[in-house]
Amino acid sequence: MTKSPTARFSDRVENYVRYRPGYPAEVLDLLRVECGLRPSHVVADIASGTGLFTRLLLENGNSVFAVEPNAEMREMGVHHLDGCDRLVSIAGTAEETTLGSASVDFVTAAQAAHWFDLPRARAEFARILKPRGWCVLIWNERHTSSTPFLREYEQLLLTYATDYNEVRHERTTAIIHEFFAPASYQERVFDLRQQFDYEGTAGRLLSSSYAPLEGPSHAPMMQELQRIFSAHAIDDRVGFEYNTRVYYGKLK
Repeated sequence: MTKSPTARFSDRVENYVRYRPGYPAEVLDLLRVECGLRPSHVVADIASGTGLFTRLLLENGNSVFAVEPNAEMREMGVHHLDGCDRLVSIAGTAEETTLGSASVDFVTAAQAAHWFDLPRARAEFARILKPRGWCVLIWNERHTSSTPFLREYEQLLLTYATDYNEVRHERTTAIIHEFFAPASYQERVFDLRQQFDYEGTAGRLLSSSYAPLEGPSHAPMMQELQRIFSAHAIDDRVGFEYNTRVYYGKLK
């Protein structure tokens, strides 16, 4: 049975925290220059998960409403960001944030908007944003063919992952124009890279919601991953490469 978007990561939170990529510091530099982001601005980080992007906002000095529907992910985010009095953790969704109207200066969503009901989420974002507030959607888009390792890793996903083609977020980025319309938006792209030993490579794979954690395809998938890693590792490391895509604009 296919899990609902809000429940997909409940059984892989530890791997998500340890092995998912963060976001380049250049993203905040961009928002400072292009959107006037200041430490005094209040941000709603939607589907904040374990707090990978929330952390950057807090380190910038912002007060952040971290809105996350998945209890396990939300609790892990609070644990890792514990002690910051500018963080308010909220059990809510992109479509129903529970925040007040015109209450935030920025709405951000990192590695998440492909799970949203986009028309409803847009309406909610427009409601909670102050006049002339900014909406920022971010994805780390994994390269699929830039190296021999990544080509074989992509084939592994196509062979063993449960619903990889249906949920991969690269398809959703094609409708960004529809999300922002009739408002305009800008796009910037930054490079990002991770390097892992085999344990980290396995953790990165199993952090993905479409990678089976059990069942008949799990063992052969892991055997194939071991083969791929052994074939391509240099100094016991392989590299994951990403384009960090940032879409930013005003909704009203």
